[in-house]
Amino acid sequence: MYPTLNELFNKSVASHGDKIALRMLIPKERKRGRGIQLILNEISYARLGEMVGRLATALDGLGVKKGDKVALISKPRAAWATAFFAVLRCGATVLPLDPELQQGEIERILAEAEVKAAVVSGLKADDLRQIRDNRLHDTIIISMDRPDTEDVYFLDKLLLGKKEFPEADVSPNDMAVLMYTSGTTGNAKGAMLLHRNISSNAITGMKVADISESDNFLTIVPWYHIYGLTVSLLVPLFAGSTATYAPVDRNLTTVMTRARPTVLLGVPKLYNVLYNKVMTSIESSPVKKAIYKLSPTLMGKLVSKKLFGRNFRYFTSGGAPFSREVANGFRKMGIGVMEGYGLTETSPVLAMCELFTTEPGMVAYENVELKIDKPDASGVGEVLARGPNIMAGYYKNEKATAEVIDSEGWFHTGDLGRMEGDRLILSGRAKNVIVLETGKNVYPEEVEWELSRIPGIEELLVYEAERQGTPVVAVKIYPKWTDLKEKGITTPEQAIDYLWEEIKAHNENLAPFKRIKYRDVITLVDEPFEKSVKMDIKRYKYSD
Repeated sequence: MYPTLNELFNKSVASHGDKIALRMLIPKERKRGRGIQLILNEISYARLGEMVGRLATALDGLGVKKGDKVALISKPRAAWATAFFAVLRCGATVLPLDPELQQGEIERILAEAEVKAAVVSGLKADDLRQIRDNRLHDTIIISMDRPDTEDVYFLDKLLLGKKEFPEADVSPNDMAVLMYTSGTTGNAKGAMLLHRNISSNAITGMKVADISESDNFLTIVPWYHIYGLTVSLLVPLFAGSTATYAPVDRNLTTVMTRARPTVLLGVPKLYNVLYNKVMTSIESSPVKKAIYKLSPTLMGKLVSKKLFGRNFRYFTSGGAPFSREVANGFRKMGIGVMEGYGLTETSPVLAMCELFTTEPGMVAYENVELKIDKPDASGVGEVLARGPNIMAGYYKNEKATAEVIDSEGWFHTGDLGRMEGDRLILSGRAKNVIVLETGKNVYPEEVEWELSRIPGIEELLVYEAERQGTPVVAVKIYPKWTDLKEKGITTPEQAIDYLWEEIKAHNENLAPFKRIKYRDVITLVDEPFEKSVKMDIKRYKYSD
C-alpha cells in the first residue's frame, strides 16, 4: 500500500529541516521610485512544517474535521502550500479551484461539494462572502490577505496559535483531493483522488524523472491544476528538492536566471516561445550560426547556461500536446525534454517519454497498465488505463463514474491512440475538448450553454479553430432570423456585428480562457446542424 501524502510530507520536514522547500516570487517597489525589485521569498522545510501545524490547529479549532472539504482558491503562494497540507493534517479533503473561475461557477461547485471552509486570496474574498450569503451560510472563510470585514478570518492571525497538532488518523484510502474537471456534458465533475492515488504517482514520478534532494525545480504550472499539484509541488517536496514558482510574465526570463533550476516544468506554449527566441537569436548572429552548425550541443550548453545556470538538466512538459519539432530541436542541442500524458482522473501521469528519445510516443509508468480498446484496422482505439493512480470515481455521480471505470477497473480516457511495442502513440484528444496552447481545457458545452441565451441564436456549435497558428475557441451559429429581423438586422454582416457585441457581454460569465475572444472566429451557417438520432449535433462534420 502506498503512503499518505501526510506521511511523505512529514518525512521530508523531518529529513530536510533547514533546507529551502519553496521559493516564491515577490515583486517589491524599490526606494525612490526606481522600479520593481524581484525578491525570491524562501521558506524552509522546518518553517513550512511549523506553519502547517499551526494552521491545522486553527482549522481544528474552527471545526474542520476528518471528512470535511475545504476549498482552496488562489494562485500559488506559500499560504497555498501551507493550507493544502494543513487541511490534509486535519483529515479533511482539499478542493482546489482556479481563481479565474467566475462567482457563479465557483458557487455551483462549492454547493455540490458542501464545503466546510474556504481558504482564498484577498481578491476572491468578496465573491466567497456573497456565495456564503446566497447559499452556503455556515461556510468558514479564511483570507490569505488582510480582510476588511470581521466575518472573514485572516490566515496570518491563525498562524499565531499553537504549532503542535495531533494529526487525524488518515488512511491511504481516504480522499485527499477533490479535483473538479469539466465534463463533456457541460457539468463540472469532481474527481475523487485518494491519498494513495496521488502518492503512487508522485513516488513513481520521482523514480522515472530521477529526482533527488539536489534538484531545484522552477515551475510556471499552477498548483490548482493536477499536473502542477503532483509534478511541480508534491514531487519536489517529497524528494527533498526546492520548488520555485513563477508566473508567466515579463519577469520570467529574469527569474529563470536567478532561480538557477535543474528542472523546468512548463506547458508547450512556454517552450514554443523559448525555442523560437533561441533560433531567432542564432539566425541573427553569424557567430552563433557558425557554432550551431559546427556543434549544436555546444550551442545548447551556452543557451542553457545563460538562461538557467550551469546545473540545468532538462525540461518537462504536460497539459497539452508538445510539438515534436520543438522537442527534437531542443534535444539536438543536448537539452533533454520529458513529455508526459495523463488526466485529472489519473492523478495525473500515465506515460512519459525519455529525455533524448528519437521514437514517437511514450512509455507507461511502471505501475500503470495501458491497453487499446476496440482498435480499428490501423490499431487505433480508445486508450484505457489501470493502476493505483486511478481516481475512486466522480463525487456524487455514480452514473458518470460507471461510464468511465468498467467492472475490471479500466479507466476509459476518451483519448484515441495505438500501441507500438511498449510505446503509446496518441492520435487525438477526447471527443470534444478544446486544448489551448496554455494547457487549459475548454469544454464546448459549457460555453454553448452560456451563449445559447443570446436572442437571435437558434443553434450554435463551439469548437477549436486555429488563428495565426494558435488554437482558439471559435463558434458556428445558425441564426434565428425571425428575431434578428425584428431588430432591423437583415444581412449576415449586421448579424455578426450584433452577435459579437452580445457574445462579449456574455463572456463576462465565463472564465477568461473559455471566452470567444475574436470577431473573426464567429461563423454563420445557412441551415440547422446535422444531428444524430439522439438529436446531438454531429460535431465531427463541422470541425475545421
